[in-house]
Formats: sequence, C-alpha cells, structure tokens
Amino acid sequence: MTKSNDNFFERVYEIVRQIPYGKVTSYGAIAKALGTARSARMVGWAMNASHHLEDVPAHRVVNRKGLLTGKLHFDGTHLMQQLLENEGVEVRENQIVNFENHFWEPEVQK
Repeated sequence: MTKSNDNFFERVYEIVRQIPYGKVTSYGAIAKALGTARSARMVGWAMNASHHLEDVPAHRVVNRKGLLTGKLHFDGTHLMQQLLENEGVEVRENQIVNFENHFWEPEVQK
C-alpha cells in the first residue's frame, strides 16, 4: 500500500468512527464527503483493510441500496448483520430495512 493510500484510508476511518450507533452510511457517501466522489470502491478497500482496527465500526458501512456487500469480510457468516441488529437496525435478506431511516450523511471534510 502506498503512502497516499494510507492517508486516504485513515481519512475514511475518521469518517467511519463518526457514524452514530444505530446508523449506517454508504461507501459513496464517504467518498463524496472526502471530495473524491468517484472513489467508492477505494472506500470499500479501506473498509476491507480495517478489520484489525477495533475502533472502526466497519459494519455500519453498506452499499448505496443498503445491502451488506462487505459481509464476507467479517468473521462468521452473519456477524455484520448481528452487529447491526444489536444496534437496532433490522436486516432482511442482507439488506437494511427502512434504509433511509437509518442512513447517516457524513459532513464534507475540509
């Protein structure tokens, strides 16, 4: 990983740490907040690399439709879903129920 990737990943983690309990956001919303709207996939790579960081609630980041697309990167078959449900977020068939009610829009970073 390059130095610029490390910096980008850390900026992603700073936003993810701000997601409130019981809320979720999307890869694209994080990219947009960072001023790099076309880098949602790179946000996904950052989330995949975050699982060794206990203070980064990666389970709160989903795709733009509320699908748990990152679930395969969690230990156990349903850990991402369990973590969300523990926070009161209902998940059905790998998708957040009432996604718009749980969605948190990150502030644009300066």
